[in-house]
Amino acid sequence: METPPRRLFVAGATGATGRTVMRQALARGVEVTAHVRPKSASSELAREWPRKAVVELSDGETLVETLRGHSTVLQLIGTMRKRFASGDTYETSDIGTTRQLVEAAKRAGVDHFVLLSSVGAGRPVGAYLKAKAEAERLVRESGLPYTVLRPPAFEGEYHQPIPLLRVLTRLPPLRGLHPIRLEQLAAVLLRVAERRAPLGTVLEGDSLWAEVAAAGV
Repeated sequence: METPPRRLFVAGATGATGRTVMRQALARGVEVTAHVRPKSASSELAREWPRKAVVELSDGETLVETLRGHSTVLQLIGTMRKRFASGDTYETSDIGTTRQLVEAAKRAGVDHFVLLSSVGAGRPVGAYLKAKAEAERLVRESGLPYTVLRPPAFEGEYHQPIPLLRVLTRLPPLRGLHPIRLEQLAAVLLRVAERRAPLGTVLEGDSLWAEVAAAGV
């Protein structure tokens, strides 16, 4: 029996990873809705997307209604320390948004939650990785079918890994930490979301790079 097409909701669509996911999804005709915060709704980028949801994640009832009819939530929201001056924190941007999306997704009947985490979240050291680990815990314990991705350093746009990392990751024990291009990461996110697989697992290291190869990027 043919599997019906998935309908994706991309939280964090205006970030570097989210923009790449949206570009690839639209080019392939995937049914996708971009989440846009009200203050970004008038941006040139948001105007280009045919389907967008302008909603604050803190508005729980509106978010639930927005998610109805979507099969999959891709949670790509996160922050960096340099954004703390504008009010972002790991608690609000990484943990809080995940909690809001998980709760709304459960009520809306979403059957797959895809979380973008980070390499190192399995044994977190420092505030950033501890926030990623807590977001993972919220997803794991939500009861929703899930897939977690823990990519290494990103490469593309303003993400430029240090040159030494390229050298070190040529060594076999560190090969899984080789920087991942945004195009590769986006392709894997879409592949996982469209296939609704693998479920209940964390993709990192060899398993993540196997998905990159399977995506053909």
